[in-house]
Amino acid sequence: MLGTSSAALIGLLFVAASLHLAEIVNEDLYRLRAQYTTLALVSTLIMATAILTPQPMWALGAELLIATLGSLSLPLILLGKVAKIRGAQGRGGYSIRRAASFIVGGVIGVMGAAAVAFGDERGMHLVTASFALCLVASIWTAWMIMIGIGRAESLKRH
Repeated sequence: MLGTSSAALIGLLFVAASLHLAEIVNEDLYRLRAQYTTLALVSTLIMATAILTPQPMWALGAELLIATLGSLSLPLILLGKVAKIRGAQGRGGYSIRRAASFIVGGVIGVMGAAAVAFGDERGMHLVTASFALCLVASIWTAWMIMIGIGRAESLKRH
């Protein structure tokens, strides 16, 4: 279910971005947020694929650990890039709270993946919680990007 949600959200993000392509391409902050949100969703899709692939638990845990560490790096890299954009705070969905949601989700996912890698199937509960948190944060981010673009368009009209 979470993998299907990720795939559907990636598609919806592409549709929404294509409707406002000029705003996203011409605004560094919107472009970064859309790019990293898409990457976060792709990461969850990769993890869902690994979960559905028949394999030993230690191999699944190792795959999830690699994917989760990659996913965890995304908000950290994004924060570094966004910090260089003048006046980015509060625009286009940039928020330390949302970045913290992705980071917390990533840390939970790393703990769960490590547990699975060491043979503790209960780690899958943490992986699922991480997955769900990252999906919610992705939806929240996409919504805020659209609100930011809507505000910018409204200001241009007035």
